[in-house]
Formats: sequence, C-alpha cells, structure tokens
Amino acid sequence: MMDNRFNLFSFSGRMRVLHLSWIAFFVTFVVWFNAAPLLGPIAQSLGLSKEEVKTLLILNVALTIPARVIIGMVTDAYGPRRVYTALLLLCSLPCFAFALAENFTELALSRFLLGFIGAGFVVGIRIIGEWFPARELGSAEGIYGGWGNFGSAAAAFCLPLVALWFGGDDGWRYAVSLSGLLCLGAGAAFYWGVRDTPKGSTYFKPKQSGAMEVTSKGDFYLLCLMKLPMYATLLLLCWKLSPSGVGLLGSTSVMLCVAFLLLVLAVDLRQTFRVNRKIFHEPVPEYERYSFRQVAVLNVLYFSTFGSELAVVSMLPLFFRDTFGLGLAEAGMVASSYAFMNLMSRPGGGYLSDKFGRKTVLLILTTGLAVGYFTLAQIGSDWPLTLAVAAVMACSFFVQAGEGAVFAAVPLIKRRLTGQIAGMTGAYGNVGAVFFLTLYSLVSVEAFFYAIAVSALFGLLCLAFMTEPKGHMAEVDADGRVTLISVG
Repeated sequence: MMDNRFNLFSFSGRMRVLHLSWIAFFVTFVVWFNAAPLLGPIAQSLGLSKEEVKTLLILNVALTIPARVIIGMVTDAYGPRRVYTALLLLCSLPCFAFALAENFTELALSRFLLGFIGAGFVVGIRIIGEWFPARELGSAEGIYGGWGNFGSAAAAFCLPLVALWFGGDDGWRYAVSLSGLLCLGAGAAFYWGVRDTPKGSTYFKPKQSGAMEVTSKGDFYLLCLMKLPMYATLLLLCWKLSPSGVGLLGSTSVMLCVAFLLLVLAVDLRQTFRVNRKIFHEPVPEYERYSFRQVAVLNVLYFSTFGSELAVVSMLPLFFRDTFGLGLAEAGMVASSYAFMNLMSRPGGGYLSDKFGRKTVLLILTTGLAVGYFTLAQIGSDWPLTLAVAAVMACSFFVQAGEGAVFAAVPLIKRRLTGQIAGMTGAYGNVGAVFFLTLYSLVSVEAFFYAIAVSALFGLLCLAFMTEPKGHMAEVDADGRVTLISVG
C-alpha cells in the first residue's frame, strides 16, 4: 500500500519527487549564482574592470525574465521530467564555457546564457502540483522553493572554499566547473527518479501552444496589460548596458535591441490574440473557466516579495558596513541572516496557507512585509546592531513566507496552465528585482526601503480582488472526459 503520509524522511513515491525536485532547483541556483562569490579572483585573473564586473551581474539576470515564461509554456506542453532534465544538461554547457573563458567577451556571453537556468524553478512548481493534494500543496511547494532557493547561499559559502582548496589563479575555474558537474548529475537523477504524474493520473496539456489561454475578454486585456512590465524591464536592462549605463553596448546596438524587443512584443500580443480569439466569438463553458485576475494579483505580490529579496540580499552587506562601520566580512556574515531565513520561512508560509487559507495568510504576511520594510527604513547608526539584525530577520520572515504563500496558490488556478502561470509569476519576481535595484542606485537607502513597503501596500489593495481557492477545478482530457481536481 502506498504511504500517503507527509514524511520528509521518506524517499519513495511523492516524497522522492519532492526531494529530487528541490535538489534540482538547489543546483540551478548554485549554478546561477556561482560567479558572485568568485568575482574577486575572476576579475584579478582576467584583469576585469569594475564596470565589466557590474556588467556580468546584470547579464546574469537579463535572460531569466523571458526564460521563465518560455520554460513555463514548454513544461505545460512536454512535461516537467523532460524539461527539467534538458534544462540542467544544456545549461551545464555555458557553465563549463564560463569556467574556460579567457576574456571578458567569453565571460559575458556564457553568463548571459546561464541566465536561462534561473527558469528551472518554474518546472518544479508544476510537478509538485501534480503529486500533492491541495491540503498539503503549500507545504510541499514551500519546501521545494525554500530549500532549493538556498542554493544561492550554498554557492556563496562553498565555492570560494573550493577555489581556495585548488588554489592558484585557476581555482575559480575548478569551482565553477564543479557546479557544472553538479548540473549534469542533477539532470540525470531527475530523469531517472521521477514521473510527471502519479500512476493512473492524467497530465493535462494546454489546448493550444504559443501563449497563455484565458477564458474571458476582460482577462485577455488584463493578460496583455501584465505583459508590458516584463518588456519594460528588458528595455531598462538595455539602458543599463548602453553608453548611459555601463557602456557594454554602443548606441546603435542598443537601438537594435530596443527595436527587437518591440517587435517581439508585437508578435507576442498577436500570438496571444490568435490563441484566444475564440473567446471573442463564443463563450467558454462555465466548468472550464478560470479567473486570470488571480494570476495578476499573485504577480504583484511576487514582485514585492521575491523582487525585494533579490534586491535586498544584494545591498545588505554594504548597508551594514556603511551604517555600523563593520568590516566587509563581518557585514556579509550579518547580512546572510536574511537569506538563511529561507530554509524555514518559505515552507512556513506554505504550511500556514494549507492550514488557514491562501488569501487570509497572504493578507497577514503582506501586511507584515510592509511593516517590516517601513521598520528597516528607520535603522540608523544609533540602533544596537543586535536590534537591527533582529528587524532584518523579522522582515525576511514575512518576505519569504509570502513567497511560499504565493506559490501555495499558483497550482490551484488552472492545472493545465500551471507552468505558464508559475513562469509569469516567477518572472515578475525578477521584474521586481531589476526595478528595486535600479531604484537603489538612484535614491537613498531609506527611500529604497519605503518604496518596497509601498509596493506591499499596493499588493494589499490587489488582494481585495483575489478569491480564495475552493471546490474543484475542471480539466478535460484528449478524449473529452472531464476530471474534477480538488483545490480546497
């Protein structure tokens, strides 16, 4: 008889799928962030300037926004097992290329391509949603996201030690290559260790490919509107690479990139209309409908939660150094308290959602997030360091628990579109990160924290339009049979 208990110490059935999924996600984050802790020796080894180092950090996130949307569509169409495996195996190639690079151009190209691995998160959201019932889904997705997300912290702690162990000017190359080998191993383990669905279950695929399906005219217009911030962020990245920014691209190259992005936006909107044109001529059956408004609300919330996390993790060491006069190493250790909360906070947010309801928990956590960032804006050199660290850790709990609560709701909207919904919501996290980091470069630290708090208040307003998942969602298989899936 199959063991249906939620037992984290088990490695069979659905628990094996959970463990192999978070390990795969963990490895993607190790690879995605393998350059950040090694930038010092990389710059010294290849003679990089400060502007070139900054450019590598920008390129690391540039491709992730469209990649998460694309990987979401591919996952829904072909299944998580094949897609996660292919992503891990293929992304090992630019990882090895980065380790072998001999100049800035080679580093930049491989780093840009490695941004694609940041989309791996989306794949696991779909497969966890297939294997766990609604009453445990938040906990499972929270463990997947929280433990996997810790890969970035693991990279920061472990890869410099690996580089030191090998020693010499090429120590960083061995460390990066090791992360590439982990990528290959995780890809093989995932392929041989999981199935897309439990035995006897149907894997529902979108009726049409190329764009997200919606079920009403209003939702179509809202979907088109929600696409615009993602393209605006890519345009912002073009500006950062222009002569007005870090100067990696010339004016002509920037204009070509802008023209290309606008062309892609036009094609994307046209494709979205092609996939959904039927809703303008005939109504969608009631049992097949879903509210895209749910997706839009979760996008806004992930913009504030994960977007602020990526931005704050990047600036906290410098903030503690400048505010309290700490050494760089001390400041880094103190700031790491923010990331360490992920191990428990994100699963905690998912667990609370399972117990007390998605909308209720999101309301509480988003309120806490707003209060937390308003508090961080008050921190000054007159604060005791221990109190400042406590405030940062309290704020990070609400941020990361909020991320867990967001993805406790994502798989309960429309099963056959879960990959695309997760991809869009995940992309909004990166949109938030780029927005907040750009803002950080333009305003004071206090204004930066206040801006995040205001975005959380906007999220609270949006939550008024969210409906608590309940009852069942309906999916239709290839033979026309309707399956009801419990969502609460």
